Amino acid sequence: MAKSRDNDNTKLKKKMGRPVTTGKGELIGVRLQTDLLGAVDKHQEATGAESRAAAIRQVLTDFFKRKGWL
Repeated sequence: MAKSRDNDNTKLKKKMGRPVTTGKGELIGVRLQTDLLGAVDKHQEATGAESRAAAIRQVLTDFFKRKGWL
């Protein structure tokens, strides 16, 4: 009899590494002074953003939408 092909060797294994959370995008490194970083942290806490990066994306998105650029 032929062996079943549903053994562990034929299953796809998950890739290692950080999962994609925001889709593909370009990484931009920005250095922030203490006062501006403090404002980002306050915004993160006030809005419940899950990270500083998410808080910064929110601020940029809101600003660009108000300007009509998005």
